[in-house]
Amino acid sequence: MKIFLSPSKTMNLNCLTLPTAQQPRFLEQSHSLINELRKLSVDDIAEFMNISDKLANAVHDYIDNWKLPFTNLNAKPALFTFSGDVYEGLDAQKFSETELAYAQQNIRILSGLYGILRPLDLIQPYRLEMGKKLSTGKVDNLYKFWGNILTESINEECRDFVINLASREYFKVIRTKELKPKVITPVFKDTSKGKLKIISFYAKRARGLMARYIVENRIDDIEAIKGFNKAGYKFSEELSKENEFIFTRPEQK
Repeated sequence: MKIFLSPSKTMNLNCLTLPTAQQPRFLEQSHSLINELRKLSVDDIAEFMNISDKLANAVHDYIDNWKLPFTNLNAKPALFTFSGDVYEGLDAQKFSETELAYAQQNIRILSGLYGILRPLDLIQPYRLEMGKKLSTGKVDNLYKFWGNILTESINEECRDFVINLASREYFKVIRTKELKPKVITPVFKDTSKGKLKIISFYAKRARGLMARYIVENRIDDIEAIKGFNKAGYKFSEELSKENEFIFTRPEQK
């Protein structure tokens, strides 16, 4: 079983480093993407990524300073570096050694630059969303660049099922029709003005809470996922489908 998460745009560059940290699997491909990004000026980056000039300068510095080899001095473990809503829900800093080992075995983070990351894979700061149309050789976007590579990687690692807690933008890179494991996608809906809807902020945090729930309970059975009940969410048998588990909660006051 593997749990898939998206990365976050926000990063904690002062997070802890562990002696057990290791190298990402697809650094050669990452290096080729960095070489393409190095062709862009600050103005190009601002336009390409649709970000402010200030942020574009920071991203340009990330690209300029990115270098191999990765070490504990110039890179940090992915699980502790990402710091967005999903990772606040996951709260990995509080994992026990046993929980961290389980997370390392089962959590995978999709990334526009690194392809796929294990929790303790070292990363250097970057910004590159999977949906961006970065031309690289014979392909004109990151979905084509990573599609075969990541699908084959998942098939090598997992044969039973995967829990898709990644965003649509990121999980779309996986060629699901070619996957050997079954895909289960939990969806979190909140009641707002009497109607159920996906509220992005809450849904992202719930994905992190779900990942933590799986880690804490060492879940290895699809049915056990339905027992998730954090932050007021409960499984809805009525709304769920075979490959899509719907969790709902009452309106928040």
